[in-house]
Amino acid sequence: MPLNSIPATTTVEALAIKTAACADQCFVDVGFWGGVIPGNTAELPGLARGGVLGCKAFLIESGVDEFPCSGREVLRAAMTILREQGLPLLAHAELDLGADVHERNPHRYASYLESRPKAWEEAAIAMLIELAGETGCHVHVVHLSAASSLAQIASAKASGVPITVETCPHYLCLEAEAIPDDGVLYKCSPPIREHDNREQLWRGVLADTIDFVVTDHSPCTPHLKHVPGGLPDAWGGIASLQLGLPLLWTEARARGAGLAQLAAWTSSRAARFAGVGERKGSIAPGFDADLVVWDPEAETEVASERLFFRHRGQSPYIGAHVFGRVRHTFLRGTEIFDGSAPIGPPTGQLLLGRDHALGS
Repeated sequence: MPLNSIPATTTVEALAIKTAACADQCFVDVGFWGGVIPGNTAELPGLARGGVLGCKAFLIESGVDEFPCSGREVLRAAMTILREQGLPLLAHAELDLGADVHERNPHRYASYLESRPKAWEEAAIAMLIELAGETGCHVHVVHLSAASSLAQIASAKASGVPITVETCPHYLCLEAEAIPDDGVLYKCSPPIREHDNREQLWRGVLADTIDFVVTDHSPCTPHLKHVPGGLPDAWGGIASLQLGLPLLWTEARARGAGLAQLAAWTSSRAARFAGVGERKGSIAPGFDADLVVWDPEAETEVASERLFFRHRGQSPYIGAHVFGRVRHTFLRGTEIFDGSAPIGPPTGQLLLGRDHALGS
């Protein structure tokens, strides 16, 4: 993603710095999303030529100074350029409309939840649908939290608007009612919502209204989570990259979903959206042999000592009982993980440029 790593990928120069920094350090193949911020529309064609797979914007303040939010006119201008370049706009879809917070104790999760209501997502997605219809630019809603937006997304798709949407394991596995006071490890934006919302999201996934599921992995150092101010001041984001597959499978199998659906949600559809679907995401002749040997019946308890995160205690899933375990991982046919540790030096490549333009 273009932010939370400096420099933000909003200029051609920043993209060059990041690609250089990746040399010989990637254990898997890696692509880059550019960024849309006020004042950088002139950079977007160069970012496209440099190989970004799309560009992301925030419709609400991101929380970092180098990545301010974009309003309607900035988005319209950027989407016009991105459409010409055959790239999608990825959008953090919240509009700050103000909030009526009844829970006055800011350390209770209910207070945080009320401070970012579903209406913020609904309004942002409505604006994105309007702009996508106007500009023809493919728009992708990242980390959908509010199931109340599914109806307008389904309607937009049915009418031919170029829109896709993802959600995340934390919205499908966790629920607001079970989050403790000052539950800083659960803080993310948009927030984790109630049980009923979670079940509606699952219906959206199973009905294919939601196109795929990604972790939205957002790690941080302990001092950014465990701050003196507690929940109101804690960093928002959940580290879950390693756990996404078993977490999703545990909930999916309980709802009657199968491994073919799991592969579509986590691999093939995401690869096509990212523009690498002619080489990634399928087991077929001519594709990269990127494979996991997966044991769907293995039962494990998430334990910090088995996590590969730099800060192993930074997970709301510690202690969770999950199904599924990766036994081996192969990158282009070569084993890079034996179920317990990485193997060999990093051999990942940079995925610069899409297989084809969106809409072509």
